[in-house]
Amino acid sequence: MLAAPPIRLYLAVEYTVLFFGLVVLYTLLFQGTSPIPVLLVLGAAVVMYLLRSPAFDRSALWRPDALPGQLRSIGLLWGVTAVGAGAVVAIARPELLFTLPREEPLTWALVMVLYPLASVYPQELIFRAFLFQRYAPVFGEGHGMVGASAAAFGFVHLPFGNWIAIVLSLAGGWIFASRYRRTRSLFTVSFEHALYGMLIFTIGLGLYFYHGAVPG
Repeated sequence: MLAAPPIRLYLAVEYTVLFFGLVVLYTLLFQGTSPIPVLLVLGAAVVMYLLRSPAFDRSALWRPDALPGQLRSIGLLWGVTAVGAGAVVAIARPELLFTLPREEPLTWALVMVLYPLASVYPQELIFRAFLFQRYAPVFGEGHGMVGASAAAFGFVHLPFGNWIAIVLSLAGGWIFASRYRRTRSLFTVSFEHALYGMLIFTIGLGLYFYHGAVPG
């Protein structure tokens, strides 16, 4: 249900400032620094906010029982993406294909383990749970909300300094927001998000997601 116009206007402005204005400011002041500490602090703040929101369904913070029913859909979409992305890298940037696991296997293994915990779940807290809860009065609970979540998630990758990170994140944001809209399960959407992130770092696209890295 949409809120009264003054409340909607306030929340719309807040959404724009938080997810676009502050990202530009961060890019200007802190580009090249790791976003992980910021993600962890914001993730903790979001949890506190959600737990204090009477209308928020706390089970959405995990709800692992939603995953089994989504596995087929997640697997099919991820499989098609993996084949397509791998083919594009092999043709367009063959020197990048499987660079990290081939040249730095220990680093690759650490990324596979730590990325879902330190990066994926905090991102899902912010861009799915918080955004869906806070800005439903502005965007509703349908495709408008999915689009708002995807746009914010894509734009927040601006500090990486290349359009590929933004476009891929915009597409991923739509997938993850759509999944969260259907399941209201951060466990499920974090599982899917982690699969795509691990794919990116495995096939050689991770270079576009290193802070401040702009591949030649």
